[in-house]
Amino acid sequence: MIEGVIIKTLKKFEDERGWVSEIFREDETDYRPAMAYASYSRNGVVRGPHEHVSQSDFFCFFGPGNFMMHLWDNRESSPTCGEHMEMEVGENNPATITIPPGVVHGYKCISEAGAWYVNMPDELYAGEGKKEAVDEIRHESDPSSKFKF
Repeated sequence: MIEGVIIKTLKKFEDERGWVSEIFREDETDYRPAMAYASYSRNGVVRGPHEHVSQSDFFCFFGPGNFMMHLWDNRESSPTCGEHMEMEVGENNPATITIPPGVVHGYKCISEAGAWYVNMPDELYAGEGKKEAVDEIRHESDPSSKFKF
């Protein structure tokens, strides 16, 4: 495990109508989202790896479809600095993942028909009114990056 990363396995409550799953409860965490977005990725698409300076992400992978998630601790002050972990998340392993600043993350869609996820970061993309710089360090643009799939 990487210090500060929180992985919560989601429980699906199913009946003849389908299923429901709680993805966020304010009584279980101090985390507070600032916005939310949904994303769809086609098979084989890789997003990241990138990290944030001050933003935390709260990803919710529940399907349809699956991703291979990679996390690297890039924080020099962290007891798990340098650690890398990967896990399949999505329809086969529904989970939320809270990722603190300084943890590099990237994910690849591994489902033939594509896959969906929701993210609820704790900062607004490009700030209030989309007038600020985006809080991202994009390692995927660096051919010499040590963060590779």
